[in-house]
Amino acid sequence: MRRSLNEPVLSVRDLVIQYEGAGGVVQAVRGVHFDLAPDESLAVIGESGCGKTTLGLALMGLLPKSARIVAGQILYRTRDGRVTDVVRLSGRELRDFRWKECAMVFQGALNAFNPVLKIWDQVLDTAGAHGLHDRTRVREQCERLLRLVQLDPGRVLQSYPHELSGGMRQRVMIALSLLLEPRLVIYDEPTTALDILTQRAIIEVLRSLRQELGFAMVFISHDLPLAAELADRVATMYAGRIVELAPVRDLFYRPRHPYTRGLLRAVPPVSGPLTTVASIPGSPPSLAELPPGCSFAPRCELATDRCRSDDPPLCMVGADHWSACHYWSAVSLDRRTERLGGASHA
Repeated sequence: MRRSLNEPVLSVRDLVIQYEGAGGVVQAVRGVHFDLAPDESLAVIGESGCGKTTLGLALMGLLPKSARIVAGQILYRTRDGRVTDVVRLSGRELRDFRWKECAMVFQGALNAFNPVLKIWDQVLDTAGAHGLHDRTRVREQCERLLRLVQLDPGRVLQSYPHELSGGMRQRVMIALSLLLEPRLVIYDEPTTALDILTQRAIIEVLRSLRQELGFAMVFISHDLPLAAELADRVATMYAGRIVELAPVRDLFYRPRHPYTRGLLRAVPPVSGPLTTVASIPGSPPSLAELPPGCSFAPRCELATDRCRSDDPPLCMVGADHWSACHYWSAVSLDRRTERLGGASHA
């Protein structure tokens, strides 16, 4: 699943994550497997509760105590070519890895800041935790990044978090995530609860930062238009699994999984002929009680008895295009050409 000829900066191998709860074991991530090139942007999309954020937290080694990595590897490649399994890091090694090698921007920037410290003090804390004590150097780097995200360093650094707008706080978090020049940055719903103009500003900032600094990016979202703008490839997650992985244009124009098609049909187009917007029937399954076979089968119009008993593996169905569906070749966005009679797929 490698997109670039370069060695991947991140390789996730058959990752399985479970939560131990009062109601039993919740299978939050099931066999996730992908590579990420050093200059690549990967969007992870899907409904709430599909495992997107759990995957992002695992990449940073930030899973809560109730979560357990049962199997798999998260292999990170440093600039000098060393490969580290994030799953095996602990203590000081994990602290060094976070922010210096891999940073994460969360949904709520206000919750990520200490409300009683000015932004400059929090910048110094972050730098000092990783051995950077030259205040002049840190100041220069921080001011450069704040200008890249279109903020005034003089005003922002002397402000408390509550004195900044939501869009400003989010851009400060983006700048702070790049302070130590990580090779990988994870964005978990970075535009949630922001107005559409601020969302547009954040998108432009992220695009220009990638061009300027050349980091790899994992973009977690349920917003398909945002994923289309920022991603090189898109991974669709459902019930803890990646069910489709493809270059962004292929996935949006030639989806090869019924769930991806359902997500695309639920988004109204902003141009072109009018089309019917339709939701996916039913609800996602409980991750504590997954149905046998394909987890999407109870909601899928293509499902047959084979789907309800045999869980399809993620297989290559085109150039760098992967799908976990027995009947991927029957998936189409064009309703006029679809013939979904169950007997023809039995």
